[in-house]
Amino acid sequence: MAEERITYASLLPEKKKKKVSRATEIVELPAADSGRQPKMRLGRGKGTGKGKTAGRGQKGQKSRSGYSMTAGFEGGQMPLHRRLPKRGFNSPDPKSYQTINLWVLDKSGLSGDIGGAELQKKGLVSDGAQLIKILGTGDIKSSLKLKVDAVSASAKQKIEAAGGSVEIRTAADRRSLRKNKANA
Repeated sequence: MAEERITYASLLPEKKKKKVSRATEIVELPAADSGRQPKMRLGRGKGTGKGKTAGRGQKGQKSRSGYSMTAGFEGGQMPLHRRLPKRGFNSPDPKSYQTINLWVLDKSGLSGDIGGAELQKKGLVSDGAQLIKILGTGDIKSSLKLKVDAVSASAKQKIEAAGGSVEIRTAADRRSLRKNKANA
């Protein structure tokens, strides 16, 4: 039996007039790492292109080993980050709330007394012991008795209009939740 050679042309779809007659053999294919160049070796003689000073130029602090310069250093000139005026304020005690909209509460099907633990079980917040705030986007039909850390004015108004109530929990409530979570 004659050995069949798979050629590039045989893999192409049929064309009407022109036929490609290029045959590539496996031997002709480049090696997998042919596009990768070896790392430049510094300081290995004139012929290498990076001999003598090894691409560091002549003399000076930057040519020495162990050189390191602080980011933003401008050679003794007042650096840009110190020339520009200060802006804004970073709170030393930032508060990050987990927010829930009213339409999410309505869709979740919760009813009765709802606190951080119930919201966490339902998957509405990641941690029931952390700060939780209710926002007023959407409407609510069921009457809920919520115990959260903060509530927007519009959300409170809509919850009370539906027959529910909102209680602001204290730090002690959050601590007891954390303690219960640790014991469980």
